[in-house]
Amino acid sequence: MFANYLIGLREGLEASLVVCILIAYLVKTDRRDALKPIWIGIGVAVALSLGFGFALEFGSQELTFEAQEALGGSLSILAVGLVTWMVFWMRRTARHLKAELHGKLDAALRLGTGALVATAFLAVGREGLETALFVWAAVHASSDGTSRPLIGVLLGILTAIVLGYLFYRGAVRINLAKFFTWTGGMLVIVAAGVLAYGFHDLQEADFLPGLTDKAFDISDTIPPDTWYGTLLKGIFNFQPDPTVLQVVVWSLYLVPTLVLFLMPTRLGRTRTKTAPPVREEV
Repeated sequence: MFANYLIGLREGLEASLVVCILIAYLVKTDRRDALKPIWIGIGVAVALSLGFGFALEFGSQELTFEAQEALGGSLSILAVGLVTWMVFWMRRTARHLKAELHGKLDAALRLGTGALVATAFLAVGREGLETALFVWAAVHASSDGTSRPLIGVLLGILTAIVLGYLFYRGAVRINLAKFFTWTGGMLVIVAAGVLAYGFHDLQEADFLPGLTDKAFDISDTIPPDTWYGTLLKGIFNFQPDPTVLQVVVWSLYLVPTLVLFLMPTRLGRTRTKTAPPVREEV
């Protein structure tokens, strides 16, 4: 449940920050007349994201078992690719996100209502579609037959909405660089589990070999139906009897991705150790 809460919080907060920046800029520049098109674009983006999520969930139920596993595995791999790109992109551009959005909004204001709707739709829609896909893949991977994974996601999104409102009101300030570094690192760990589970789905669909080749089996030590087994699965998508392919894929993704993700922070500290620290806040 915690892993899914983290996904909802991280992805939801990105969208909330985008909305907060757009609305705050229009209010501060006394362009309240442009708020309606912005909200229309945001509403269309949210509706499209929800529709995409429902299509993934209910559309897959009409497929055969093999087709469901093939679809789940393929979308899990795609979702991990997208969220990995987004984690690195946000880590790199978090400091300049406000200026970038302000520039796009200025251009849209000159073009008119349609451009404002499109700007808000594209800014929020990208986050929403990515969130819907990764949430579906993560819930699919960590599902234990209960509604806890979905509840975790919804609580994370709700927390993100509340934080977004508090940012807008000026009641909360946060160091975005540190926030996206910590949550990005944890999200990479979650993504590694989703990726391994996706390859397991492809093995169950007979797209990949090695379903019976177990790397290890510690089901007797960590039974999946115990509280700690459920906790490990919920947070890390841990499986007590993974295949060799799952372990290889998990390792090849997690280790280099974390190293590359944390490397800019270390290099940045080395280059600026004689300069005063800078806090990027919202």
